[in-house]
Amino acid sequence: MAHHNESAGPSPLPSSAWGPPPENHVTLRTPAELADALPYLLGFHPDDSIVMMALHGERKRFGGRLRLGIPADPGEWPFVSDQLARTLVTATTKRGTAPDGIVLYLCQDPAAGETGQAVMERLRPLAQHLRIACGGLDVPVYEALCLSGGRFWSYCCSDTRCCPPDGTPRTMPGTSVMAAAAAYAGMRVGGSLREMEARLAPLGGQAAEEQRRALDAAAAELVPRMLGAEYETVRRETLDLAELVLLRFDGTPPAGAPAEADARDDGLVSADEAAAIVLGLQDRIARDRAAEWMEGPRLPAILRLWRALARRCVPPYSEHAAAPLTLAGWVAWAGGEHTEAKVAFGRALTADPDYLFAQLLHHACNEGLDPEALRDCLRQERADRAVLDAACAAAERRARPDGGAVEGDGPGRAVSGVRRRKPQGDTARPGPSRGTAAGGPEGKPRVRRQPGRRAARDRK
Repeated sequence: MAHHNESAGPSPLPSSAWGPPPENHVTLRTPAELADALPYLLGFHPDDSIVMMALHGERKRFGGRLRLGIPADPGEWPFVSDQLARTLVTATTKRGTAPDGIVLYLCQDPAAGETGQAVMERLRPLAQHLRIACGGLDVPVYEALCLSGGRFWSYCCSDTRCCPPDGTPRTMPGTSVMAAAAAYAGMRVGGSLREMEARLAPLGGQAAEEQRRALDAAAAELVPRMLGAEYETVRRETLDLAELVLLRFDGTPPAGAPAEADARDDGLVSADEAAAIVLGLQDRIARDRAAEWMEGPRLPAILRLWRALARRCVPPYSEHAAAPLTLAGWVAWAGGEHTEAKVAFGRALTADPDYLFAQLLHHACNEGLDPEALRDCLRQERADRAVLDAACAAAERRARPDGGAVEGDGPGRAVSGVRRRKPQGDTARPGPSRGTAAGGPEGKPRVRRQPGRRAARDRK
């Protein structure tokens, strides 16, 4: 299946009695309150999604949660339902306690000419499959809601006084008790999932064609160098160019709505620059060194840069987006934007399902792990490299005035008995990914599959 799920993990609002201080508890009792709470529990407004929330204890505190795009083929629904139920129950049980119940949401806006009520009826079999799958694991579904077209319906409540057949209008954003509690806690709800994904989607139209030509030219020039003796030079050039472009982003604060701000960012990097950086980031070590840009006042500009480069990975170079998308997810996660991080990691795995760096970070983010451990690792790598480079440079300066011999070329050369260590593996230990990701000696890239007939069709 082409869907990528966000596996069970702690929700931004961890319980229906939310917040540590007793006076801040929020209790959700009705379908309307549960429908209103969903974007606060996820951190965004889900589109075209199955969302499952685990409940624990007598007070039915929210625990793990899981989201998956609704499969378009109803024939997949029984299998998907079994897998989702098992995944949520297994993941929450591994964290200590099995769930006592589940709240289920089906979110899908009406298609052209369709009503919300029609969506609800069309998705009713999916809701039933999910309820049966959860019941088969001895975990009841306490409530199952369909959210569509600004209204909601309950698949569990037949009382027309609270759940009329034509649905119940959802509350105005920001007017509920849950909204007030979230505002008090400083929590922010992002846009819809569709809007968040659009910020990472490839360019279209004439801009896409221009970018494709630039990527073709960059691949012809850079790939032979990356596979040959100049791989370390290309790494250095990639990071130097990325740093130069980053200075522009840092000096141009975003303005306006997200779409307007992204369009402005797209104008800060040329097609040739974007192509050179994207191709260079297919080298695992170059990507890992770029991942060291993970903190400080430039963090928002760094995130904007990786987003902009992800948008430049137009067909047939869609797989190349895995690197900038994973870097965008890593920076978002390191900066506390967990929802955006999961969206970016999910899109990276859609671009290249075998991209291990994205797999590892996506899993860690979903597990609620602290990114500080990886930050410490990257800081240490950077410090060790700086010490080694300084020692080699000092040895070289001492050798040259005395006529000391410099053996060999490149990053592995020996200078007066001091041998420069070649870059070692990647800090997060991601394995090889397809195409020009590391796979050869010293982390040198393999050649990505050349665009075939399918890619040629994309060009037309």
